[in-house]
Amino acid sequence: MFRRDIAASEELGITAAAVSQLIRTLEEQVGRKLFHRTNRRVVLTEAGMDVFPQLLNAFGDLRSVAREFNGGERRSSLVISVAPSVAMGWLSSRLPDFIRSFGPVDVSLRGEDDPVPFERERIDFRLSYGRSHYPQHHVEEIVTDAVYPVCSPAFLAEYRHSISAADMSGTPLIHTDWGPSSAQFPSWRTWFEKVGLTPDNRIQRGITANSSMAAIDLACGGLGIVLGQGLFCASMIETGRLVLATTRKIPLANPYCITLPQRSAQRPVVTSFKTWFTQQCMVSVHSPALAV
Repeated sequence: MFRRDIAASEELGITAAAVSQLIRTLEEQVGRKLFHRTNRRVVLTEAGMDVFPQLLNAFGDLRSVAREFNGGERRSSLVISVAPSVAMGWLSSRLPDFIRSFGPVDVSLRGEDDPVPFERERIDFRLSYGRSHYPQHHVEEIVTDAVYPVCSPAFLAEYRHSISAADMSGTPLIHTDWGPSSAQFPSWRTWFEKVGLTPDNRIQRGITANSSMAAIDLACGGLGIVLGQGLFCASMIETGRLVLATTRKIPLANPYCITLPQRSAQRPVVTSFKTWFTQQCMVSVHSPALAV
């Protein structure tokens, strides 16, 4: 019995002998030695290294099946990858609704920027801004968002409940450092240009945050006006935490897109989550609270 066989059997939920038999059968089918067995260890041969990505997928699928049927209880697993701002607050507050409707599911929620390692981390679902990140996978556009100048009700009250576009350059502004995707997202300078105004140097002043949700939280605290995505702002406007400072919105240049690896595309938990997630995005982006 090899230690690696024992570890694999514990992970997959099957016997170590079954793991050894799987390896022997695989080697017989391909007609090549895939593993060296020395000193109670298992090491990949050169041929094994060549097929390692396929082996990783195969054993990952076995692991998923074993986990779902372990102990006689069917339990699904789901690895969700989204941008950090989507994971923080927006999706995390909504996930309980999905779990209540779908049933018991082991969820790994990952907040990260593109590109993501689908196979290494066994990611089942990825939300991205734009469709150009994963040409090797099927990518589906779900909705195009916009950014809205929003602030707290108390902040707006200081300006007699009305701020014109022309007044904005002299108003405290909150900036978002979008990171690697900064060229694709509108800045305050972009906003002024889109509404036909020439901003002065005052728009560079104020607070900058490197997270959409952090910038929106600063606006909720009354520190200024932020360009917030409708995806994040809709529920806050509905509950009165934020208000539209002006009606001049800017559509984003790219849509939000979903990418599913082929190994996950037909799994019931993945398809159910995709349907539920898409609906949640549509409800937020097309909220009546954002109608301008």
